[in-house]
Amino acid sequence: MKWDQIIGQETLKNKLRDSIIENRISHAQLLVGKSGYGALALALAYASEIICENSETCYKRLNQFQHPDLHLSFPTINNSTEKREAVSADYASQFRDFLQKSVYQELDQWYEFLNEEKKQGFISVKEIENIINNLSLKSFEGGYKVQIIWGVEAMRTEAANKLLKILEEPPAKTLFLLIADDEKKILPTILSRCQKILIPRIEETCIQQSLQNLYSLENNESNIIAKRSQGDWALALNLLNSSKVNEEFEKFFIQWNRAAVMAPKKVEFLKEIVEWSIIIAGWGREKQKRFLQFCSETFRQALLENYSANKLVNASLSYNNFNWKSFSFFVHGNNIEDILEEINSAYYHIERNGNARIIFLDMGVKLTRFLARKRE
Repeated sequence: MKWDQIIGQETLKNKLRDSIIENRISHAQLLVGKSGYGALALALAYASEIICENSETCYKRLNQFQHPDLHLSFPTINNSTEKREAVSADYASQFRDFLQKSVYQELDQWYEFLNEEKKQGFISVKEIENIINNLSLKSFEGGYKVQIIWGVEAMRTEAANKLLKILEEPPAKTLFLLIADDEKKILPTILSRCQKILIPRIEETCIQQSLQNLYSLENNESNIIAKRSQGDWALALNLLNSSKVNEEFEKFFIQWNRAAVMAPKKVEFLKEIVEWSIIIAGWGREKQKRFLQFCSETFRQALLENYSANKLVNASLSYNNFNWKSFSFFVHGNNIEDILEEINSAYYHIERNGNARIIFLDMGVKLTRFLARKRE
């Protein structure tokens, strides 16, 4: 991975490049941010620059994720037929295929790639023991060895304590790059040993320009996708490649909101919300999260429509002759904050493997109260 392959993030790229030039490479660094913002992409580009020192042959090996000085660890899922903990080496081939598809994918997309989206992966003690053994070997290129741990918040406590020891006394010329979505899930002792780098959202203009350059999109289409992507390149690609998914999301969003508006008048619409929640609970977690993101953005767009900020609306719904303008009347300053907070809460609990049927039913029913509120 090279710097020019990363979408945006010029400030961070310059900061990381300067640390190499000035020989200020901290031995343990924690990159906090979504993979869709470029956390893993930045780590791979940084590792490539450190290991390869402008050697094209070296870059080619790294681009295939097979260089002996680059070590990759990530959450794995135990095979139910085997009586041992899974380690990254068991999934090395699949993970290379996953990264070849895109280095901007999220952890849940990794589980979805394995057809294990309803299971929770982890990083085991055995994985950390393997890391320690691998890093005890001499460097192939004679320079740095780089250990990337992606999804470090999935590390079990015993594994984190074992990792702590090698972070405190690392082998010479060894760089640890830990990547996490949420630093709150990481042990404070691990955090204290790492230099923290926060990965912000990608600039909207960078996403728009990249969509035009890489996919030859017209200005209007790239602008709409960039605005809806929320600074997340992975989400931008999903929006680009999943028109059928968006149509499905529109269908279920409209079904939910029509039922929520009618429920205070006719109780039978509550049954429709129950049925709606059961269907969505059957989706994989990654799809559920994307749907919730879609819902948040659609409510924001409805608010703009309601307050006559029509020029800012770029994602109105039209599925099955839906009356977008009439619907927007129900979304206003007296309920938008509670609506978005409820969706964010659902996202939080889905991300933490909560009971999807309960989460979506609770959210679905609460919307009936929020939409019934009068505009002040």
